[in-house]
Amino acid sequence: MKSERPARRRRYPLSLRSRPVAWENQRPTWRDAKPALIAEALKRAQTRPSGNWYVVGATRDLREDRPLARTVAGQEIVVWRDADGRPVAGPGICPHLGAPLRDSPVRCGTLVCHWHGLALNGTPFAAWEPLPAHDDGVLLWVRLDAAGGEPPTAEPVVPVRPALPGAVSAVYTTVGTCEPEDVVANRLDPWHGAWFHPYSFVDLTVVSAPDAKGSAPSPTADDPASAGTAEADGDRFAVDVSFKLAGRLVVPVRAVFTAPEPRTVVMHITDGEGQGSVVETHATPLGPDDRGRPRTAVVEAVVASSDRRGFAVARAAAPVLRPLMKAAAGRLWRDDLAYAERRWHLRSTGRFPG
Repeated sequence: MKSERPARRRRYPLSLRSRPVAWENQRPTWRDAKPALIAEALKRAQTRPSGNWYVVGATRDLREDRPLARTVAGQEIVVWRDADGRPVAGPGICPHLGAPLRDSPVRCGTLVCHWHGLALNGTPFAAWEPLPAHDDGVLLWVRLDAAGGEPPTAEPVVPVRPALPGAVSAVYTTVGTCEPEDVVANRLDPWHGAWFHPYSFVDLTVVSAPDAKGSAPSPTADDPASAGTAEADGDRFAVDVSFKLAGRLVVPVRAVFTAPEPRTVVMHITDGEGQGSVVETHATPLGPDDRGRPRTAVVEAVVASSDRRGFAVARAAAPVLRPLMKAAAGRLWRDDLAYAERRWHLRSTGRFPG
């Protein structure tokens, strides 16, 4: 494969493709996307510690007057903010008579059950026990030690991000019939990008990838993707790709994919427009559906930044940009979730070829 040497930064972020290649004339990537390589990268990701932390939603989704309710690994969870603004979490079933706490209001940091008025301020009370919660400024996490079964950690594994005051963030969530490993496996296959998503990606080349044992060129010291276990081990995929805007207009970047923990894959932009920006894909198991099939929430967080002077305009327009960022993520995940669901179906029926 090519050297992972960063490309020279362009004066202007956009490029004009001189000779666009028709979709069917792209170089086939199936020989490079070796099933054993992807499977071993997935296996190594699954051995990394998560501390039993699960993403439950976006920071922006947590309102002052109502809890955020989720089912994680089959357990009903509610999250709200206490009187000091800190996130608190716990079971979503009232210990009194089983009311769904997701339907209960929050008053002055206290969750008040709407059946009989049992009040919870985030401390143990009436057989209700809180769960560790964490707000990283973009996402909300809850620690479920019984579900995770690992040694717990004080905080989740949060990827390196741009400084939030100077960035624009958006979070998109969708749900599919699959397991978290199917979502992670999708992201550990960068070779499918230009074939499966030609409306978004063109001119994609994987310039470095780990071998079956996880060996790859060592990350550079100034690479934002070099922090953390996966990156330190060289277990990463580096990709040169152009994001398609309109017609022949594209934005060329270098992106590095890593899996810092079992249910997360991160794409860092390490060169080109938006250097330092990240796209985090988090897979949270929800529990079985009414047919016994696994359901997984895909929570994708985009944290975009740029050192260009005009990016201040983008920050000011963040309320307008966020729906557009979510729509772009949604279009990709309509395809990628079908990919993950297909993988689970083949695995569950013993027909997966990998």
